[in-house]
Amino acid sequence: MTAPNDTTETRTFADLGKEMWSYLTGKGAAINYEFVDMTVEVPREIGADAPRATWKLNGTLRITTAEGVSQG
Repeated sequence: MTAPNDTTETRTFADLGKEMWSYLTGKGAAINYEFVDMTVEVPREIGADAPRATWKLNGTLRITTAEGVSQG
C-alpha cells in the first residue's frame, strides 16, 4: 500500500498495518479485527525451524481501536 511516487515498500503485515492505521486514522476511521477459532503459533526460539507453542482461542476475539474517538 504505497503511493505511486513513494519509494517505501510494504515488507511485512506489521508494515501494512502501520500504513493502513496512518491512512485511516487521519480520516477519523475505526479499525476492527475479528478472529474466530484462532490458532497462534509462538516460536520458543529464534529460527525458521524453532519449536512452537500453539495457543488456541475457542470463540471470538474482537479488538476495536480508534483515534480521537471518545467512548460514552
